Amino acid sequence: MISRRWWRRLAGAAALLAGGFYLLPIVEPKGPLSRMLVDRDGRLLAARVADDEQWRLPATPALPERYVTALLAFEDRRFFYHPGVDPLAVGRALVGNFRSGRTVSGASTITMQVIRLARPASRTWWQKLKESALALRLDSVRTKRQILATYAQYAPFGGNVVGLEAAAWRYFGRSSPSLTWAEAALLAVLPNSPSLMHPGRGRQRLRAKRDRLLDRLHRDGRIDKLELRLAKAEPLPQAPQPMPQLALHGLA
Repeated sequence: MISRRWWRRLAGAAALLAGGFYLLPIVEPKGPLSRMLVDRDGRLLAARVADDEQWRLPATPALPERYVTALLAFEDRRFFYHPGVDPLAVGRALVGNFRSGRTVSGASTITMQVIRLARPASRTWWQKLKESALALRLDSVRTKRQILATYAQYAPFGGNVVGLEAAAWRYFGRSSPSLTWAEAALLAVLPNSPSLMHPGRGRQRLRAKRDRLLDRLHRDGRIDKLELRLAKAEPLPQAPQPMPQLALHGLA
């Protein structure tokens, strides 16, 4: 039987850990935004790269639901139910790593990826633990939708294209709310391997990843058989498109 003195020690240690948790910083990625000119209805008229030479457009007021559905199916199926770290995914990754003899693999939630976008580092066990602690902290002060919006704004999409909105314009020539299922699935998988977007660098692998995600969306009942067939028939974008330049003088 544990004595009162040990109970007090355990309670003190728990309070110390809790206090230390709330002293952790709120870590989020940052970066300069591209300059934009829009009309009274919000349509993009012109844009220029940000000061760091990246296309990084401000996020739309609400993320497209097709993109959110595709992203969660690919990256983090229990995103809305875990506190920033997914214990089930961690357990599965530990078993897989032990059996294969590899180092850290899998188990990264979208929240943990937001931390990695803000603080890139080598993938070691110690780094994974730090990311986990900071992800738990971020999840305690931001809503799930805010975390998704941060990820979508700062995820890499190949070359100097950063963020969902910039990717939608550069690869499809329109804003993200009008993405098709095929386009949403492509942009969900692309940050996992952004270099695959370059011509001649594994484009078939990129298409295969997109199509596997579309198959998963069909199995989950998100899209029907006709939508699946039509989505798989859509080609990948061949090259980045120029941003609208209808009123470039307005950005001077």
